[in-house]
Amino acid sequence: MLTLLLFHRVIKWIIRLILAFVAISLLWVVAYRFINPPTTALMSSRSDTYDIECSQEWVDYENIGSNIKMAVICGEDQRFKEHHGFDFKAIQKAIEHNMGGGKVRGASTISQQTAKNVFLWEGRSWVRKGLEVWFTALIELLWGKERILEVYLNIIEFGPSETLLTTAQTLRAEGSETKTAKIAPVFGVEAAAQYYFNTPCNNLTKPQAAKLASILPCPSSCGMSSPFAYKHRNFILRCMRKWGKSLLL
Repeated sequence: MLTLLLFHRVIKWIIRLILAFVAISLLWVVAYRFINPPTTALMSSRSDTYDIECSQEWVDYENIGSNIKMAVICGEDQRFKEHHGFDFKAIQKAIEHNMGGGKVRGASTISQQTAKNVFLWEGRSWVRKGLEVWFTALIELLWGKERILEVYLNIIEFGPSETLLTTAQTLRAEGSETKTAKIAPVFGVEAAAQYYFNTPCNNLTKPQAAKLASILPCPSSCGMSSPFAYKHRNFILRCMRKWGKSLLL
């Protein structure tokens, strides 16, 4: 009898915790539908690592140029306008590729990346992946595509490469402060456009936008001049020229 009573109490507490989590996450997502996220776990991590505040400047959706929107969608999630948060065709292809061996390929959509970056932490685990699914479904339902893309373009990391950041950090530690300024990790399309091309994001040309989008898969490990970025840039440009406009919202 005592065991049964304890079991019922445990179940009640589990249900209460689940309901509390659902309520808090719903309020959190609804709040960010109207309030721009002030920071993310990744931004905080980069700031702590390099002891400098990340470079970011929020830009509203209508003030983000079509070229960078097009380039990012072409490079990251060509079915963004069609799917409801999860690209099951891409997931199936990734599973088949990964089962065949070789480098592991992911299939995260822009919606999933936004949910992960805004609400969760770095790392890989089944718990985090499950929460990613939950938050992805919520933002698809409560935000809509334009808000998802707006937030994504404003919080995604654009480098500079970890090698450059570490080199500058080492030179400063060796007493070269007069020669080497602190380099702030760059987040969002406006800060990236200003950092790499000294221009607002709504003035980016197609080649410039493709260059920025080409480093998104590995912003801290590959620079714009890397072989991967060069190959990916050419792919993005071909996509933009062939059907890029049809992918825009």
